Amino acid sequence: MFLIKLPYHKTYLDLPLEPGPKVRLLTPENHEYTPDGTQEEIVRRALANPIASPPLSELVKGKKNIVIISSDHTRPVPSHINIPLMLEEIKKGNPDADVTILVATGMHRPTTDEELLAKFGQKVVDEVKIVNHLSEKDEDMAFLGILPSGGELWVNKLAVEADLLLADGFIEPHFFAGFSGGRKSVLPGVASRKTVMYNHNSTFISSPYARTGNLENNPIHRDMLFAAEKAKLAFVLNVVINAKKEIIYAVAGHTVEAHLKGCAFVRELVAAKPIPGDIVISTNGGYPLDQNLYQAVKGMTAAEATAKPGAVIIMVAGCSDGLGGEDFYHQLADFPSPQAAMDTFLSTAKEDTPADQWESQILCRMLIKYKVIMVSDPKLAGRFRDMHLDYAETLEEALTMAKAIKGDDAEITVIPDGVGVIVG
Repeated sequence: MFLIKLPYHKTYLDLPLEPGPKVRLLTPENHEYTPDGTQEEIVRRALANPIASPPLSELVKGKKNIVIISSDHTRPVPSHINIPLMLEEIKKGNPDADVTILVATGMHRPTTDEELLAKFGQKVVDEVKIVNHLSEKDEDMAFLGILPSGGELWVNKLAVEADLLLADGFIEPHFFAGFSGGRKSVLPGVASRKTVMYNHNSTFISSPYARTGNLENNPIHRDMLFAAEKAKLAFVLNVVINAKKEIIYAVAGHTVEAHLKGCAFVRELVAAKPIPGDIVISTNGGYPLDQNLYQAVKGMTAAEATAKPGAVIIMVAGCSDGLGGEDFYHQLADFPSPQAAMDTFLSTAKEDTPADQWESQILCRMLIKYKVIMVSDPKLAGRFRDMHLDYAETLEEALTMAKAIKGDDAEITVIPDGVGVIVG
């Protein structure tokens, strides 16, 4: 017997399995990457060597109103390292600049004071103005034109009216935008609700190009690039983190060029070949990415990419913040089957896309093909079942359920970090 440790909330669950040829671990081929320097040294080096851009200390000269878009509480961006170093560069070039941090909540709830403190640290919270983006406040938005897809582009006025717009974030595989980071700080980060919903419409979500690790011909990515350009996002600091949420790589500079270099690094770092399994076990990498079911769909897509037809997927996610929204819940629970829900999604016009339909659609895509068993908070068991998911309180129980369907000799594939791998 050997143990595989799977991230779960802020701890780990032990998965006891008998070793053998039918139990395989799917991890990135380069997962043992060793960074050169401390986290702070890595970020400083990136800021000192910007890609296709003057240094930040030069860009800020003559700029009075500077806005930094920063990821919210659902993203494990080490902003307590990034933001102070960005502020240091800003003060070096323009000590009198007025700096605002605009929290890129996208369609999520506002980040709480406690979460802001944990994210940025006491000094930043005390000394810098921090504002939560609220996507539903139309009065806070400015119109910037028509997206390549045909939707209206509305972006937070704080970003649009800045003399210089910056962003900090991180790059990881993203299940329909290809990769996170870069242009994503603007759309969906600080865009209006209606803009996000149009960009995340069912036609785009079902596109074969809107997949993990793919940017080419990706219609969602195309809109995002347009939004970042129109908002004049001038400079980004994007980091790459390991399973311990530690910075191992960083890029800074031009919004597109720096991001592409970071994506290339991530692709090489986390690429993995499929290991087809009858039972596939995945996670969302632990807290904060596994804090609700909505986010956990991302880790499920890694399992989807390596599951055999008719496989059972076991998803390990703490879901300390619940499901992730009532709209998300009802978009599955209110239908007799996942297929019935999918039929509704696909018949919905782009301009009528409701909140969270994109996440529900991807989850439905998997539920139509596979049985999905959640290992999560027992308080959510009934609601999971309402949404056509199965539930098990422990990994052992989930495996027993899965083997009852696929047999004791089923081939098992384990993905310790479903959001940290590109399977293909």
